[in-house]
Amino acid sequence: MKKILITPRSITKDGHPSLDRLRNAGYELAFCTPGKQPSENELINILPGCSGYLAGVEKISAKVLSAASGLRVISRNGVGVDNIDLNAAKALNIEICKTEGANARGVAELTISLIFAITRSIPFADGKLKEGQWERRLGIEIKGRTLGIIGCGRIGKEVACLALGLGMNVIAFDPFINDFFTPAANFRYAELDELLANSDIISLHIPAGKDGKPFVNDSLIQKIKKRVFLINTARGELIDDDALIQALDAGIIMGYATDVFRTEPPGDNILVKHKRVITTPHIGGFTEESVDKAMNGAVDNLLKYLK
Repeated sequence: MKKILITPRSITKDGHPSLDRLRNAGYELAFCTPGKQPSENELINILPGCSGYLAGVEKISAKVLSAASGLRVISRNGVGVDNIDLNAAKALNIEICKTEGANARGVAELTISLIFAITRSIPFADGKLKEGQWERRLGIEIKGRTLGIIGCGRIGKEVACLALGLGMNVIAFDPFINDFFTPAANFRYAELDELLANSDIISLHIPAGKDGKPFVNDSLIQKIKKRVFLINTARGELIDDDALIQALDAGIIMGYATDVFRTEPPGDNILVKHKRVITTPHIGGFTEESVDKAMNGAVDNLLKYLK
């Protein structure tokens, strides 16, 4: 079988030159509904007969994988694979490939952008002016402030370097400390509780938990420094929405900026409409450079494995 399914939303909508390499190698390409994340039923209907699968962030369940007769490899155009039932894939001998670091810079730059946007209330100010109103919120300057980075992998390291260049102090928590990463004197690793108690801004760069439980919950919120700003460019599943809303309304968390949601698009999500929340539609890796790196890497992995 020489058929490959393509599902990343931006690619099904706009295409990408890297797909020509698959066509030139003799593969037929199948696509889900353009610009939309495929449902479980759509995947079950279209995957049978495909030997390769270039996947986005859609959920790939055991039911989907069981129906995918002939599937040999799933290649992600990104690093996250928590959307895939890895146990089912292993049992069915389906290889899982990812493009390490392809979108790290894009996500890191968006993280810094969201820090500026939330600490200076930029969307609020822009919206008020567009309504013909002159209304301001007092902001903060980030030089000398402490950024807590939870998860110091490729993206976390990029964020740390950018923040240090802006004059911030950086505390990082990661279960796998990299002793070789010492970018500046005002960077250090710390335990999670110390990070929570001392950070003015916290940025999440960890995968969703395998147990499905949110990372940011009532217990964690009780440990954070009051009036903190929270940034999430990792996974929507990390957040207990109800606990976060209570913390925002109480002024414990001054603002939340997120690029990710449990369900995408998020639909009628109260967080999207909250006055102290800034949202973007999963654009962290949606830059020309990141898309090119991710797609070329994903195609390389498909051609390498299927060969």
